[in-house]
Amino acid sequence: MESTKERPISKPAPKTRLVNAFATTLGVAVLLATLFTAWTPNSLFASNLQDQLNLILTPQAAPNAIVTPLPQLRIGIVAGHTGNDSGAVCTDENGQVDLTEADVNLEIANLVKESLVAQGFQVDLLNEFDTRLNGYRAVALVSIHNDSCEYVNDQATGFKVASSLETRDVNRAQRLTACLVDRYQRITALTFHASSITRDMTEYHAFSEIDPNTITAIIETGFLNLDREILTHETSRVAEGVTQGILCFINNENVQPTPIPTLAP
Repeated sequence: MESTKERPISKPAPKTRLVNAFATTLGVAVLLATLFTAWTPNSLFASNLQDQLNLILTPQAAPNAIVTPLPQLRIGIVAGHTGNDSGAVCTDENGQVDLTEADVNLEIANLVKESLVAQGFQVDLLNEFDTRLNGYRAVALVSIHNDSCEYVNDQATGFKVASSLETRDVNRAQRLTACLVDRYQRITALTFHASSITRDMTEYHAFSEIDPNTITAIIETGFLNLDREILTHETSRVAEGVTQGILCFINNENVQPTPIPTLAP
């Protein structure tokens, strides 16, 4: 005889359990959808599903974060007077030559080249009247010089930077000048001796020889009299100031505006 006792009525699953089940199902669906979306013709040959899961669960660089190697940038460094003459000549108390501007310029230029090459740039070390200057093309060209060995006065100390007055791209030329002034002054602690910039600098011969699209500047890194100590005993510091000025220009780094110099007679 069938029992008249009522059978227990099944209770609905708790709401939270349904939500968790739905979330789990949805998560799996999204994962699989991502998986199949991530497959490419090459990935279809993966050995099993686990390989694909490992692939999509491993952090990947965003497409726009992929670094594409850039063409090697070319920079020209002129060692002032090298291959032509001695430049300024310093003598000792006996009248014997003990230092020449060309030697100082070349040492600084070599250190600048070594530093830039180590950072991945293609660098040409050029003589004063190098035949390669004719139509020379580079992202920048900097000619390194120094001022007189003779004592002028107590103010004849510091450095000078100038660019061509006839450059095709005035803004970029001024930026190169500003970068050299700012970084060189910071690193060497020498003052910017703007008042003694002459037309020999602003009308420097290489300015009219190189390709007009090459941005160029000339720097006199110091006076061989009052600044001789830093130029000859802290040459690496001097070279680093020039190097950082060039990098400031190439990397478009922040720089303070450079005051417009007054040309000396």
